[in-house]
Amino acid sequence: MRTHTCGELTKKDIKKTVSLSGWVQSSRDHGGIIFIDLRDRYGLTQIVFDPKHNKKNHAEAEKLRREDVIAVKGKVRHRGKGLENPNLKTGEIEILVDELEVLSKADTPPIEVENRIDANEDIRLKYRFLDLRRPKMQKHLLVRHQAAQAARAYLDKNNFLEIETPMLVKATPEGARDYIVPSRTNPGKWFALPQSPQLYKQILMVSGFDRYYQLARCLRDEDLRQDRQPEHTQIDLEMSFVEQEDVLNMVEGLYKHMMKSVLEIDIKEKFPRMSYAEAIDRFGTDKPDLRFKLELIDVTDIVKDSDFEVFKKTEQVKCLAPEKDFSRKELDEYINFCQQNGAKGMAWMRVTKKGLESNIVKFFNPSIQKKLLQKTKAKKGVLMFIADKPEAVAEILGKLRLKLSEDLKLTNKKDFEFCWVLDFPLFEWDDENSKWMPCHHIFTAPNKEHLKFLEKNPEKVHANLYDLVLNGVELGSGSIRETNPEIQKKLFKMIGLSDKEAQRKFGFLMDAFKYGTPPHGGIGLGFDRIVALMCNHHDIREVIAFPKNKNAECPMDGSPSDVPDNQLKELHVKSDLVKKQ
Repeated sequence: MRTHTCGELTKKDIKKTVSLSGWVQSSRDHGGIIFIDLRDRYGLTQIVFDPKHNKKNHAEAEKLRREDVIAVKGKVRHRGKGLENPNLKTGEIEILVDELEVLSKADTPPIEVENRIDANEDIRLKYRFLDLRRPKMQKHLLVRHQAAQAARAYLDKNNFLEIETPMLVKATPEGARDYIVPSRTNPGKWFALPQSPQLYKQILMVSGFDRYYQLARCLRDEDLRQDRQPEHTQIDLEMSFVEQEDVLNMVEGLYKHMMKSVLEIDIKEKFPRMSYAEAIDRFGTDKPDLRFKLELIDVTDIVKDSDFEVFKKTEQVKCLAPEKDFSRKELDEYINFCQQNGAKGMAWMRVTKKGLESNIVKFFNPSIQKKLLQKTKAKKGVLMFIADKPEAVAEILGKLRLKLSEDLKLTNKKDFEFCWVLDFPLFEWDDENSKWMPCHHIFTAPNKEHLKFLEKNPEKVHANLYDLVLNGVELGSGSIRETNPEIQKKLFKMIGLSDKEAQRKFGFLMDAFKYGTPPHGGIGLGFDRIVALMCNHHDIREVIAFPKNKNAECPMDGSPSDVPDNQLKELHVKSDLVKKQ
């Protein structure tokens, strides 16, 4: 039905007779001649209906409306001097139509199928089939396709096998809530949908497949946000006979190849690396955005000698030193922002040619002021202080740092700054349940020199854990796995799992480990997140064809939906929920 696409023809095709098919993007009547922009996913081509050339086709073209699907045949000609559109590849030519066939008529679309107008989220998701016609959405899914192909090509070249793991699995605790599926053939039994392929990919290492990967679907029943969906995709990989350095180098090569293949960005340097402790100390977060230099500065030892009681009595004082002279109103807004994020307040001092100025400067003698200027290296702008416990200081200033970067436009969307964050604590304390929990997952190998702390000082135990971060977004987490059954039992004990409970939940993996297990490690990389960043977005829904809304619903197909009682009966499930009237 078409000899060419709508983004293909150029002046070299002039005088050719061609066939095109697509959607009517827009229609214009100029002095009785109708010009239509015909669209497909490859681009736009201007087609022309001239009553002097073909009166019948011209009469039919008058009835065409936006999003009608048509097929045309005609001759390529030059648009005319001064009438070219330099923004289009096809901007120098147009098609004088000889034949027209209307393939499908369209109702008036409820949203505009163009880039410059965004409908609200609910409308976009309800009419996702129209939203996906928009050129920028089609570009997003093209980038997604190209990124997937680049990843597969790189991993194939490095001897990885793409192996699928089950979608109906045993429910195991992995940090988030499982989606569960009733079994019809085993009454009272339930499958879970996989939160990740973690246990299965480790079993593949036991099975002798030393390099595994898949673009894995992961499903988690958790609260949603911009970078989280009920179902998402990981580039999941695992390697045998490796140490941490081997995994990091392989993943760096993967992302460099993807950036080069998809965006033509050639990254030569190794990704910077820092410990978890360093990331928290410098940036207030384990997901540092390295595109701008504003860092947290510890001034605790300097200000403790001041007469300012708030600073003297607190555990830690840190500051940021943005080179911007804010108004008092702006400073009050930043104080309010910090308070909304848990701060008791935010102290500040202006940096002027005469020195420091604020209503608290009188509590700091000239010597302390001089030390503050030397430590912060501030020449202009404002010093913004937070005083509290170290955890609170890091969290508040980390968020303030990102707020300042947004307000002061300190980042460029075209910049890509990767980094590795290493040496995480193995455990974190769960206040709600009063017990230790794994920071990542419980199959992570502790650092050998920290094994002595495992039972009495678990907060001192760090592990072979690593996170990959890009522009302040965590792309993925991985680790070297623990394969020693005795150490693994101790890890289970630390999170309150008895031998019997551990066997019930993870027995199939532990049984596999009895038959010769190679040392192994890997990582799960957020595929939706890297594609979103490649498209200059943080919201992963922009690069997923059919995402859910914030309530985990799909307005387009109406899921989740009611299920007939007879179907529930077959599954041996009884609903006790009262239906809303």
